[in-house]
Parts: sequence; C-alpha cells; structure tokens
Amino acid sequence: KQATRDRLSDAMAEKELSAVVLRLRHSLSSCCKSIEGGEEETSGLLEELASFLDSISEAATSEPENEEARKNAVELLLEIQSFLVSSSTPNQAVVDALSFELPKAVSKFAGVSDRCLEIADSIIDWFVGRCNPRDMICILSEALDSLSTSSDPGYAAPLLTGLSKVFVSIKRHHFKQAKLAVPVVLNVLKVVSVELADRDAERVLLFNIALAMADSICVVSTKLDRGESEELQSLMGLFILQIMALVSASIPSEQSGCTPLVSEICKLLPRCGLTYLGLITESDVDAKISIVTKDKEDDIMTSFPDMRLGASLSVIWGDISNEIAEQAGENMSALKDKLQHNQVQRWEAIGMLKHIFSSVILPWDIKRHTVEFLLGITNGSFTPNCHNDEPITDCSIYMPSLFATAQVLADTPIPERIDILQALITNSDSSSMMWAIMFDSLSACCYSIQTAILLDLVRGELRKETLPKKSTNRGDEAGNHGSPTESAWTERILELVELVLRPPHGGQPSFPEHGEAVLAALNLYRFVLMKESAGKTNKTGVLFRKNLLRVCNEWLVPLRTIVSSTMADPENDPDEVAGMLNPIELVLYHCIELVEQNLSANPDSP
Repeated sequence: KQATRDRLSDAMAEKELSAVVLRLRHSLSSCCKSIEGGEEETSGLLEELASFLDSISEAATSEPENEEARKNAVELLLEIQSFLVSSSTPNQAVVDALSFELPKAVSKFAGVSDRCLEIADSIIDWFVGRCNPRDMICILSEALDSLSTSSDPGYAAPLLTGLSKVFVSIKRHHFKQAKLAVPVVLNVLKVVSVELADRDAERVLLFNIALAMADSICVVSTKLDRGESEELQSLMGLFILQIMALVSASIPSEQSGCTPLVSEICKLLPRCGLTYLGLITESDVDAKISIVTKDKEDDIMTSFPDMRLGASLSVIWGDISNEIAEQAGENMSALKDKLQHNQVQRWEAIGMLKHIFSSVILPWDIKRHTVEFLLGITNGSFTPNCHNDEPITDCSIYMPSLFATAQVLADTPIPERIDILQALITNSDSSSMMWAIMFDSLSACCYSIQTAILLDLVRGELRKETLPKKSTNRGDEAGNHGSPTESAWTERILELVELVLRPPHGGQPSFPEHGEAVLAALNLYRFVLMKESAGKTNKTGVLFRKNLLRVCNEWLVPLRTIVSSTMADPENDPDEVAGMLNPIELVLYHCIELVEQNLSANPDSP
C-alpha cells in the first residue's frame, strides 16, 4: 500500500510539473508572437510571465525542504534556457523585450540551490552576449536596485556576475556607464553586509563578485586613453575603499586577524593607483575625488560615505597581516619609517585614524590594532632641528597638529578614548611620559598643552551628561531607536587624573613645563568631586574614603609642596612663575578643601 501511495504521489508530482512546464512554454510563445506582431498586450504578457516565474521561485525558497518545489524550479530554468538556445532562437526584438523581465526573474531562483544559481548565471550570460551592453547595464542595475530591497539580497549574485561581464563588452563611455552601476552595487553590498551576516558563504560570494567586477573594469581601463583611464581607475579606487569599510565592519572580532576577502581588496589597490602612504595621508583619496567629481552637478560622491574609513582600514589591515601588505605591494616597516621622519605626513596619518576610532560599527580588535599602529608611528619620531641647540619655546607651530589629535580623541567613544590616552602615556620609554616625543616638541610644553586639551575634552563630555536634556516627542522617539550611550562617569576618570599628578614612570610634575596639564587635571578632579558630592552619587568612586585619603596624601599634598618650593625658588622669574602657578595654587587649595570637607562629612564611608 505504501508503494502504491508513493507511485501515486510521484505521478501527481510529474503531472503538476508537466502542467507548470506547459504553462511556461505557452507564456513564452505568447510573448514572442505578441512582440513580433507589435501587439499592444505585449507589456501585460511579459508581466504575467514574470509574475508566474516569481510564484514558482517564491514557493521554492519559502520551503527549502520541499524537494518537489526545488525540482520544479530547476525544470523551469532549464526550459527557459532551452527556449533561448534552441535552433528557433527568437529575433533581436524578442530578445530585447525579454531582457527587461527574464534576468531579474531568474535571479530570484539563485537561492534555491547551486544548480539553480548555475542555470540562472547561464541565462543572464546569454542575454549579456546578445543585447546592447549599455542597455544591459541599465537593465541589470535596475534589477539589482529592486532586489536590494527584497527579503533576500542573496538573489543578487547572478545579476552582479552579469554586470561584471557586460563591462568588458562596452566600446565607449565606460566611465559614464560605470557611474550608473557603482551606486547600485554598493547599495546592494550595504544591505548584504547586514542581512547576510549569519550566511557567511553567500556574503563573501557577493563581495567577491563585486571585486571581480572592479578588476574587470581596471583591466578595461588599461586599454583606454589616459583621461578616461584615470577617471575609471579613480572611480574603482573609491569603490573598493567603500567595500573595504563594509567588509571590515561585517567581520566578526574573532576573525579579524586575517581574511582572504580583505586580501583580495588590497590586491586591487595598486591597480587603482592607490598606495598605503597616499591612503593614510589622504592625498590619494583627495586625488581620486578630484578626478571623479569633475562634473560639479554629479552626486556620485554620496555613494562613498566611508571611503576615508576604508582608506585608513586598508593600511591597518596591512599592519595586522604581512600577507595582506604584500598583496598591496607594500612594506609596513618602510611606511612607518617615513611617517616617523615626516612631521606633516605623520599628523595627516593621525587625522585619518580618527575615522576608525569614531566608528561605532567596527570590532574593537581593529581599533586595538589601530592604537598599536598609532604608537608605532609616533614612538621615537624625529623632531625638527633647532638653531644653536636652543629649545623650542614657541609651541604655536604645533597647534594645528594638537587640534587634529584632539579631534581624533573627541570623535572616539569614552571607553576607547581612555584606553588610547592610557596607552599613549604608559607605553612611553621616557621619564617625562610620551607626549614630548609624540608631539614633536623638544620641551615638555607640547605634552602639557596636548594633555590639557584632552583632559578638557573629557571634562566637557562629563558636563554634557549633567546638563538637563530637552524633552520633545520627536527627540524621545529618536532616542528609543539608538543603543544606549555608555556613560563617561566611570572610575577610570580618576586614572586619567593620576596619570598627570602621579606620572606612571615615577617622579612628580615639574613647573612651569607641565603647568597646563596639571591645571587641567586638577580642574577635572574638582569638577568630578563637586558634581558627585552635590548629586549624592559616586559613579567614579571619588567619594570613597580610601580614594579621598589617597588623593590627598599622594597627589595633592606632595603637589602643594612642589608648588610652594617652585614659587619660593629665587632662580625663577617671579612674574613668570606667578602667572603659571597662581591659578594652579588656587584650584589645588580648593581641591584639598573639598577633600577635607568630604572626609569630615562621611567619616564612616568605606
């Protein structure tokens, strides 16, 4: 009885399949006759054909375990393939009309099985070989644009492959055609990086197809005249930098050590005229932008919002893996050496790294590597020569660099910012910390100015959290959609203050060289102590009795002794010392007073 039931089921399935195939044949035949006869109902018949194919693909993809649905999908694709390649091949008018519907429709079968993907690729390849290349770019781009908003962007694989192949067939206006396709492809990849995060094989396949397209276009560019060749290479350069940002953001932290996909991207960098030095100093990026945006009314640049992030990441990946650097034809040791010797390029590099630090989508492991790279290009950096071996006392020449670094830290979330600050200070081999080396000063004044700016940034962040927030319906709704921001009020604030008032390499701050840094540290401590005390909170641990005693006995009292002795030293200029130390003395005594008040008010606190 079971065998009989199985035979009946198979017979019904075969009958159903036959009916589906017959309907497809009839639909294709009707479309061809209508197109050849120039009939008005052609558009409606093509839409019916597309709708019929969509119903079959949807049935197959919605039930992955339904073998009959998968079999139907394969048979229909084979029927379409057979119709197109048969001896009675339709005329060009029919081919052109069918090209508006069939490539998009068959691409939706790609997710059913590998066999369906193979046949869909073959069908789209057939159209690519028989239709006008410029028309096919528009058709495939429009199909990709609609699929990027579908429930499964994995369907895009055959369309991307077709787009990659069709560029080789274009005879002219390559740059113009590429600008039509690039925004659509990047939009698809952006969706893919999110929607296919748990389907690694499909995601990698689509990125690899996009990179193959970039490679094909670079090959074509070598055969063009110099002007259009530069335009095409520049466009592809920005294209792969944007892909680098998307790929890096979608790589899990545990896989951030090395990835073949990143290696493939870096392999294309030299083909687009991009070097690590030009990327990390932004000069190559600016040059490519200038070439691509000759048409001032063109909005192509909106397609590359993360190109500078991609440029910075390309270099960091090379620092993470020698294999990746070799693929880009780069030597990381030579690059770091150049940055250490050239002050301007070094600060341009630091300015570019802010794009990594400020990104909220990158895994922390990449940011950790970025900190290591930052330390590598600043540790032991060379300083400008001085006349007659006189120390530099005018730090105004360093202000652009100081503010560039301040911007890097300002754009970095609080936890990472504190990590970076601590790393910069505690990893120094110098007894005067690291800043005198890092910021190109032969004196400690630049350390003091830089540290003061960065501590003030932290204080500003704390102040923003204490300000009353305006409540509006729109604002409340917007706030509910984002992830909660991590508070800056943590115990690590005291660690930052301690780095200045009790340098990690021993000794005490010296005056007047470290005056700005000490004043900023005292102001930060006073601000935190006053706010925590007034609000009856203790998020930073500043009110713990053990911390109050430690701050008073180990930071403030020794500092008071140094300030007093410096002011009493007859060898110091009284006016200069007073101008520097009077503000410090005022804040210092206020801090001591606040500590004593809190110790008296809370004698039983831990």
